[in-house]
Amino acid sequence: MGSAHRRRTHVPGRTPVHRAPAHLKLLALLGFMLVVVATPRTAYPAFAAYAAVLVALIVVARVPLGFLLPRMLVEVPFVVFAVLLPFIATGPTTTFLGLTVSEPGLEAAAALLIKATIGVAASLTLAATTEPHELLAGLGRLRLPHEMVQIMAFMIRYVDVVADEMHRMRIARESRGFRGSSIRQWGVLGRTASALFIRSYERGERVHLAMMSRGHDPSGGRS
Repeated sequence: MGSAHRRRTHVPGRTPVHRAPAHLKLLALLGFMLVVVATPRTAYPAFAAYAAVLVALIVVARVPLGFLLPRMLVEVPFVVFAVLLPFIATGPTTTFLGLTVSEPGLEAAAALLIKATIGVAASLTLAATTEPHELLAGLGRLRLPHEMVQIMAFMIRYVDVVADEMHRMRIARESRGFRGSSIRQWGVLGRTASALFIRSYERGERVHLAMMSRGHDPSGGRS
C-alpha cells in the first residue's frame, strides 16, 4: 500500500531538495505561505518574485510538469469563487473583457488566484520531494502532538485501501452497464458514496478494536 501511495504523491530523486530534512522543508513552506498570504493583493512584482523562486525550486527538484499540472485541479474551487467575486462584490465598477465588474472584486479575485496557485504549487512540490513517512517524522520533530501524527499516519496508510475499494465498486457498477452519464443516475452515485463511507468507517472500527486488543496505547505510552 505504501508503494502505491508514493507513486501518486512522490517523485523519486536525489536533488538537494529531496535530501533536505523534512522538518526544515515544512518550516520553509509554512514561512513562505505566511509571507505570500500577508503580501498586499496589489503587490504584483512581489508575487512575480515568489513565483520565480518557486519555479526555480521546481526546476532544481526536477519535478515534472506532468506531475504538477493534473494535481493543480485541486484549486478549482478557488477558481470558481474568484470568477464570481467581481460580480458579487460591491464598490466602484470597471469594464473587463466587455463586462461591467466590481473593481475591488476584480483585484480580490486576481489576488486569490495568484495566492492559491502559489500555495498549491508549493505544497505539491513538498509532496513530490518528500516521502510520506519523512513528512510524519518531520512533524514529530516539530513537536506536533503525537496523537495527530498517528492519525495522519493511519490516513496515509489506509487511503489506498479506500481507493481500492472505490475502484472495485466502480468496476462492479460498470459491469452491470452503469455509466453515470445523466443526472438521473446521480442517485446511484450518491448511494455508492454512502456505502463507501460506511465500509470505510466499519473498517476503521475493526482496525481500532484489533489494535486495542493487542495492547495499543493511543497516547504513545505517555502518562
